[in-house]
Amino acid sequence: MSQLQEKIKALAKEQSAQVIAHRRHLHSNPELSFEEFKTAGYVAQQLRAIGLDPQEGFAGTGVVAIIEGRNAESRTVGLRADMDALPILEANDVPYKSLVPGVMHACGHDVHTSSLLGTARILHQLKDEFDGTIKLVFQPAEEKAPGGASLMIKEGVLENPRPASMVGQHVAPNIPVGKIGFREGMYMASTDELYLTVKGKGGHAAAPHQLVDPVLMASHIIVALQQIISRNRNPANPAVLSFGRFIADGVTNVIPDEVTIQGTWRCMDEVWRAEGLGKMKKLAEGIAESMGGSCVFDIVHGYPFLKNHPELTRRIRTAATQYMGAENIVDLDLWMAGEDFAFYSQVVDSCFYRLGTRNEARGIVSGVHTPTFDIDESALEISTGLMSWLAIAELAS
Repeated sequence: MSQLQEKIKALAKEQSAQVIAHRRHLHSNPELSFEEFKTAGYVAQQLRAIGLDPQEGFAGTGVVAIIEGRNAESRTVGLRADMDALPILEANDVPYKSLVPGVMHACGHDVHTSSLLGTARILHQLKDEFDGTIKLVFQPAEEKAPGGASLMIKEGVLENPRPASMVGQHVAPNIPVGKIGFREGMYMASTDELYLTVKGKGGHAAAPHQLVDPVLMASHIIVALQQIISRNRNPANPAVLSFGRFIADGVTNVIPDEVTIQGTWRCMDEVWRAEGLGKMKKLAEGIAESMGGSCVFDIVHGYPFLKNHPELTRRIRTAATQYMGAENIVDLDLWMAGEDFAFYSQVVDSCFYRLGTRNEARGIVSGVHTPTFDIDESALEISTGLMSWLAIAELAS
């Protein structure tokens, strides 16, 4: 295997300029969730150029390709990259700056896609040197509910052949380039959106006795809902309830008829996720009713929590250590952000790791979902080679 690892590193280095070119093309031409038509076409074109026969149209714009090694039926490993961009106006002054006003690859999906294209080329060149099958999944709409992963799964992406495991990566602007992060077990949170409309009876602020004040009701609800975190949740079970929008459209002397509130509910346990939502709905409606008004409590269910299968993650981490060296492997903390790779992790053994992209010396420090996000592109040589090695090592496990 050591000779194969050296071949992979040589191939990753040899094609690094091409992978960077892929990344810059994708970065300059971003597309929003479920609109990745040109991106999908580019991916399919590059896969055909390698010699693969991609299947297009999963979840609208998803692309899937198969690489068969020796004894192709023995085992299958899935590798996933997401392709969509965000509605952000890019502020970077770089040659590959977004050409689409108000749309930007600010979460690194251009990195994930170009990296998997590079990995595809390496694995296809080495297909006579490993046993099993690699399934490449280029997925749309990670950024928008219900998530491209859930739709691709419904359309059979995990069948024919069914992967024994799924592996994915994500850029990490908080981790220095050259390092890789892992965490076993629960890693990222479920994400649900909350939309409350608190209704009362508005009127003149100088006559509160004639009104049913929705501002007061909504304020009580906001405060009371936090007791679900502090008093109903097991303290060992991470969860976050946050409200970022509170609209009471009155003026200094006018109380409105209704108040709208928007928030997010994030958990690391699917049972508590459902229980907490039920308690919140009941509490909010009860408070409003007790104060003479009403509350409409709407829930938009998002992604489940992401769990890294412990045994698989240990194997992947061991293989990464062989490829990168122990000094370049770091432990990850729990992260309460959401990620639709979680859908794969709920139905098949999965591992989602982090690719370091930070370079403080070059000023590449901005976080994801910001208009100045960028990466140290030397991470692409690492990512293509590493994922190739991880896939082959997992097939051989």
